[in-house]
Amino acid sequence: MNNRSQIREWGIDPSWTLFLDRDGTINERAVGYIEKWESFRFLAQAIEAIHGFTKLFGRLIIVTNQQGIDKELITHEDLKDIHYRMIDVLEYYDGKIDAVYYEPSLAVYESPRRKPNIGMALDAQNDFPEIEFRKSVMIGDTLSDIEFGRNLGMKTVWIDNPMENHNRERILEICDVKVDSMFTFLSLINVD
Repeated sequence: MNNRSQIREWGIDPSWTLFLDRDGTINERAVGYIEKWESFRFLAQAIEAIHGFTKLFGRLIIVTNQQGIDKELITHEDLKDIHYRMIDVLEYYDGKIDAVYYEPSLAVYESPRRKPNIGMALDAQNDFPEIEFRKSVMIGDTLSDIEFGRNLGMKTVWIDNPMENHNRERILEICDVKVDSMFTFLSLINVD
């Protein structure tokens, strides 16, 4: 079965929720951390993809690990400013993000909210009780993103990331679909 047929069988409609990673999915990854808005760069066609997803999914939720806060490289306020501005740009182009959840703790602390753990998704479901994980899709570019989705019974879409070559085999084994961008995934959903 090809990706398009497989995705269409999922039956995505406005009762579904789309969970999105941020770095490497919506915006370009930085060397180190994105510490201020001036360093934030949308990936090619990410804005158009989110505009399209807004028409297809009932909710769009961002879930992002941001340990740069615990490393004291960025403050909560700076991160919230980046997210506010990102959402503002997306809304200008008729895209909608319902909420952004982030986990600031260092990976070594193994927080229940840090992906691949499911805490941020549970927070989202608490805020939006209509979310059903079996009717959700997780898009991300790392193994932890895909494991996060799998841990919740979501459909998973991996954006092929050369930085994840050491995890590539495992990701391909557990993800539902591999694409090169969010926009490619959007084109696979859209029924002409």
